[in-house]
Amino acid sequence: MSATDSTLLRPKLLGRATVNVVVAVSVLYTLLPVLWLVLASTKNRDALFSSDLLSLSDFSLLQNLKDLFAMDGGLYGRWYVNSLLYAVIGAAVGALVSVACGYAFDKYRFRHKEKLFGLVLAAVMVPQTVLALPLYLMASEAGLVNTFWAVFIPVLFNPFGVYLGRIFARGYVPDEVLEAARVDGAGELTTYARVALRMLGPGLITVFLFQLTAIWNNFFLPMVMLSDQDLYPVSLGLYQWNSSASVSPEYYPVVIMGSLLAVLPLILAFVLLQRFWRSGLTAGAVK
Repeated sequence: MSATDSTLLRPKLLGRATVNVVVAVSVLYTLLPVLWLVLASTKNRDALFSSDLLSLSDFSLLQNLKDLFAMDGGLYGRWYVNSLLYAVIGAAVGALVSVACGYAFDKYRFRHKEKLFGLVLAAVMVPQTVLALPLYLMASEAGLVNTFWAVFIPVLFNPFGVYLGRIFARGYVPDEVLEAARVDGAGELTTYARVALRMLGPGLITVFLFQLTAIWNNFFLPMVMLSDQDLYPVSLGLYQWNSSASVSPEYYPVVIMGSLLAVLPLILAFVLLQRFWRSGLTAGAVK
């Protein structure tokens, strides 16, 4: 190898090493809290305060799990079911609504279409915390405060999902296929339900995963809307327990165990649906 080739190769190797270091640090930053959560969930309260997480003694995983579902009359199980209802059903319905709206923006011509889509894009920039008070006032007028619907209805509408739905419709649904369906006598709803929606499957799954993550981690809206503990999602319930832990330390182990269980549905969803999610992210990238 000549000196020139060696000189050219050195920056490439240096750049690759830099990238590998950055990736390794990012992976550690992401996985270390999860590892701590797994180890801490196996320890009792005394082991937690002694920072003796790596020791094989004081293994209390099953006891912590039992205490979690027994604490405060089994409230955690109710919170978990509430979160599943809010997140899974809300994400499924919200994904259908978002993809349908995105499809309409891409495939139909109507008055002020681009201006309305500009409003959708502007809504993406608005923080959800800013909308909490107006949503609370509207729910109060409708008599929905402190009900399941006060949290469920607002999560069905996601401007970012509409934006993604339009991108997916443009990348996955050729206009020629729709025209062929119309020539065969299919109506607009039939064309969408039987032709377009099947092509939009990867996009629908991708929007669903984004919605699922956002709703599962939603905290501020339930805190504003709900006062009945039986309606709390996991995020708000664990926050309440964590606030009580400073006075009652017995809450610490159950909060950690509850946090570990709260992560599992998201991991499971991404593992099961990742192939659809990956193909959805590349929509329109290749013609």
